[in-house]
Amino acid sequence: MKDVKKITYTALLTAWAIIIPFVFGFMSVTVGPFSATLTAHVPMFLSMLLGPGAAIMTGLGSALGFLLTKGPVIGLRALMHAIVGYIGAVLLRKGVSFGKVAAITAPIHGVLEALVVLGFVAAGAQVKYVGSLSNFLVITVGVGSILHHSVDAVISFVVSKSVAKAAKVDLANQNM
Repeated sequence: MKDVKKITYTALLTAWAIIIPFVFGFMSVTVGPFSATLTAHVPMFLSMLLGPGAAIMTGLGSALGFLLTKGPVIGLRALMHAIVGYIGAVLLRKGVSFGKVAAITAPIHGVLEALVVLGFVAAGAQVKYVGSLSNFLVITVGVGSILHHSVDAVISFVVSKSVAKAAKVDLANQNM
């Protein structure tokens, strides 16, 4: 029964990750290859509580949703949610607190997303950015991703505590 629950929760979070860019696109800020859609990281954070496999699957869903709505650069940036989610899930399994996981994965997230954009630029893709490339990558993509990650981490924490209270279960200590 635990496997059925975990698969169901993973499927719901993956579906949520796919539809966020479609439904919440109006809550999005886009500057060239950088975008920040409020709540885009929430499914990733919640999937970390289910384990590495769930986090990877949810990250793949996020990449699909953003690829279909925002194109390949932002779609590949969203693919980093699979890596960040995996790292976060492994840390949670090792007993690291949710807050520390959010803090540890924030710079990883920012660097990975900046590297994706840099990869497109290095490959000769026509990527529009504001100001110098180095400033854009570091400040807009890197720092912007870290700030966006942090805001969504707070939202995720509140959502996870609300769900845990309503379901009368400690999500962080579930062996799913």
